[in-house]
Amino acid sequence: MPKSSRFRSAQTVTVLAVTQLIGWGTTFDMLGVMGRVVAPDLGLPNEVVFAGLTIMMVVSAIVGPATGRWLGRYGAAGVLSAASLTFALGLLLLAAANGIVLYASAWVIIGIGGAFGLSAPAYTAVVEREGSNGKRVIAILMLFTGLSSAIFWPILSLLNEAVGWRLTFLVCAALQFFVCLPLHLFALPKPVATHVEGSAAEIAPVPLSKAEQRKAFLLIAAATTISTFITFGISPSLLEIFRQSGASPAFALQLGSARGVLGISARFLDMLLGRRGNPMLSATMGISLMMISFLIMLVASPSTPLLVTFILLYGFGAGVMTVARALLPLALFSPREFGLQSARLSLPQNLANAIAPVIFTAILDRAGTGPALFACAVLAALSLGFVLMLMALVRGAHASQPSPVAP
Repeated sequence: MPKSSRFRSAQTVTVLAVTQLIGWGTTFDMLGVMGRVVAPDLGLPNEVVFAGLTIMMVVSAIVGPATGRWLGRYGAAGVLSAASLTFALGLLLLAAANGIVLYASAWVIIGIGGAFGLSAPAYTAVVEREGSNGKRVIAILMLFTGLSSAIFWPILSLLNEAVGWRLTFLVCAALQFFVCLPLHLFALPKPVATHVEGSAAEIAPVPLSKAEQRKAFLLIAAATTISTFITFGISPSLLEIFRQSGASPAFALQLGSARGVLGISARFLDMLLGRRGNPMLSATMGISLMMISFLIMLVASPSTPLLVTFILLYGFGAGVMTVARALLPLALFSPREFGLQSARLSLPQNLANAIAPVIFTAILDRAGTGPALFACAVLAALSLGFVLMLMALVRGAHASQPSPVAP
């Protein structure tokens, strides 16, 4: 890769890693620390406060298809900039909330920002600037953005202790306006691959028929929707799971923060699988590790070694699966189809994720850790089954291709 291309890739990753870290850390990840702090001040039950995440994901799902059209019309940098402004407005309203109406309204605005600025628009920005190299750059970006909770949970905890939750949300709004907005407007490299020309853009990595493509999409949608349902549902309640398992508040925060740090270790999986990696194999490994972590917590007595083992397996597995989810569309569909397929996948994922935090919070508060972990284990097994079916479909497609004839 030429030196100029390497610099462009590094610049793209750096800008998007910073803005995605802030984007996730000040919105979805934020309630993991702040949810049970905000609830009593607003006079709301915990599950009602965590329903803000449900509102966010439902709104993101509804706005998602329109976002795909705007990405094609205005480019990723413009849409991401709009996200920064929208996030800042939503966080300002959240800081001023005094009851359910303003609180819910703030999450509606944050949900619009999520459609504009989280995950798919960032990946589109990469493809615009990297073309066929986008798969590698997206993988690197996903490794860094997995650190959002590890970075922001301690920061938010310290800010809340020092200045209270309202000023903490004002600081979050300032990060969106004074850091993310300028980076999106001025620091991203100019697109060089917004419209990929030539037959290469139409060639899919896997030779699937139209019917097989539809089946592959449904299998990807099912596997990724279930896996994100697990991770989005358990993430805001992870600290509570540790506390119910006997961890002190300080130790629970350390374990929760370690989850994001462990996600970065997923880069070693790409090294083991080769230069290009295999997202389907990564998904199999990631979901399997998550399922094993839940089963261990169910069958073993709570202890410090058990909690450490759980977070090692779950943190690494979730990190691997996060990368695999982002790369699966590029691994099975042509570059020209990437934006469309990613937008289509975001709809069921966001709708499922919308109800996950409320469901897991209610299970934890009413039934305890055991039933919540059992539900996670069952869902992980189901997701793993869909990935194995996808792998079988791909193997069959390759096997059906005629062998090259020797000259």
